[in-house]
Amino acid sequence: MKKTILILAVTGTMVGLCAMPSCKKKDNAQPATMTLYDSLGGTEMVSDPSNSGQMIEKGRLGIRSVVDSTIFVIAADPELNVFFPTLLSEVTASNLSGFSALSKNLTDFFCVATGAKNFTYSGKSMVAAHDPAQNPRMNGKADAADFDKFVADLVVGAKKVGLSDQLIGRVGAIVNTTKSDVVQK
Repeated sequence: MKKTILILAVTGTMVGLCAMPSCKKKDNAQPATMTLYDSLGGTEMVSDPSNSGQMIEKGRLGIRSVVDSTIFVIAADPELNVFFPTLLSEVTASNLSGFSALSKNLTDFFCVATGAKNFTYSGKSMVAAHDPAQNPRMNGKADAADFDKFVADLVVGAKKVGLSDQLIGRVGAIVNTTKSDVVQK
């Protein structure tokens, strides 16, 4: 009986020690690589200037600021705003529901694409979002020149909210990965 208790005690101690994380620092530990999301503000919680009394991750707020600024730049751009007559007519009539939905979807997309861990993108695929047959809010298919104009407007929108050229370049690299899906004519 004593032998059984001793074996159980030793076994339990061994299992417990194996389950505990090691306190010893690993010699080959690499510093954590910052994601683009971290560079855009990361997970630090800050007051949301658009929603009084609510908090938002600083990275998400930064991305949303760029997204919203870019939407306004595109709305004023006669070369691109022709793709969004429904959205423009809604906003002109003080209906911001479409704007809010677009802002949220694009913000979610960029949060995920830049490495955020606390968000998911559940919007349409880039192909479906830019195909009028699958997205009735889209007026026409974009060509390569339209895409390039969008990128130029994105840069203007990002600069308006103070994003550095280095970060704009990193965001631009993400946007360029969508070109083959967005350009459909």
